[in-house]
Amino acid sequence: MEKSVFKDPGMYFMLSLGFLIMIFMPIFLDMFAIMQITQYVVLAVYALSLAYIWGFGGILSFGQSCFFGLGAYTFAIASINMGSTSVPFILAIIIPVFFGILLGYFMFYGKLSDVYLGVVTLVVTLIFWKLINHTAGPEYAIGDARLGGFNGIPSIPILNMPVANGTMMDPVQMFVTFMAILMLVYLGLKLLISSEFGRVSVSIRENEIRSSLLGYDVRRHKVVVFAIGCGIAGMSGAMWATYQTFIDPNAFSLEMSAKALVWVMAGGVGTLAGPIIAVVLLQWISIKLGQLNLMNNFVLLGLILVPLVLVLPKGLLPSFKQWSQDLWTLWRVRNNKRVKTSTTTIVKKTGGRSG
Repeated sequence: MEKSVFKDPGMYFMLSLGFLIMIFMPIFLDMFAIMQITQYVVLAVYALSLAYIWGFGGILSFGQSCFFGLGAYTFAIASINMGSTSVPFILAIIIPVFFGILLGYFMFYGKLSDVYLGVVTLVVTLIFWKLINHTAGPEYAIGDARLGGFNGIPSIPILNMPVANGTMMDPVQMFVTFMAILMLVYLGLKLLISSEFGRVSVSIRENEIRSSLLGYDVRRHKVVVFAIGCGIAGMSGAMWATYQTFIDPNAFSLEMSAKALVWVMAGGVGTLAGPIIAVVLLQWISIKLGQLNLMNNFVLLGLILVPLVLVLPKGLLPSFKQWSQDLWTLWRVRNNKRVKTSTTTIVKKTGGRSG
């Protein structure tokens, strides 16, 4: 019998932890720490976009930053022209979804192998990065928003509060809002994965041919899974743009795509909580290493990640779960042996004296 998502203690733990962080961190931490944690939250949403399509759809995208950047630039351009942020935030989700459907249609209905699929997503990202870098002239503008080329788009509006007459959010309000979004995305993906659609997606990941023979439209499922991941990545891009009030072509960079891959691998492919933990841990380590000024912090981080992946090939969370289960099993075996030994000793001492 399949375990219901509502009986998953890990989900309740993550949601409870997120709720406690959302409520108490603004009380006990200073403004700088809150803004730093807000960055982790945005990147965690971005990591979930790849964690879902790779871990539960079997789609390895080397160009996830394409949709992250597309969402960021969509939000920046729309918010500058509209003067509000609610509709641009929605557009930053919708446009990457439609682009993901279009790209996914050609990839999956074209029956590309996993290797070529990764290459195509990578190439599309490089095209966007190259294109945006060459829009520095004043003629490259959409309405009031100048694309700025490699200089980026400054003065992006801060997210408004729709229920408060369009008042801009302060850092604490933005942190609380983004934490709520992260928890909703996490819960939504959990429910989706446990649904019939999610189970079919996992079966396709495990064996496409068998799933196809059972009557499922493998290509359609992959397109939908890919589009959902694109929408989440686009939303995280909009969150990143409004958080920084600035966006540049680095949003499309290979570095952003590589970071997503590293976070998912380090946290554990096939999990949602793992990549979230990996984002916080690795970003914190990266900042601390950068403060040491010993060498490039990416080099130091790489020296840490390579042994980590070799020692924990399944990722942090799956390895932790396995160790916990092994320790629990070992403790139970030893405890049972101790109880049996004690019982045998008592029986021997009292043997023949009963009655």
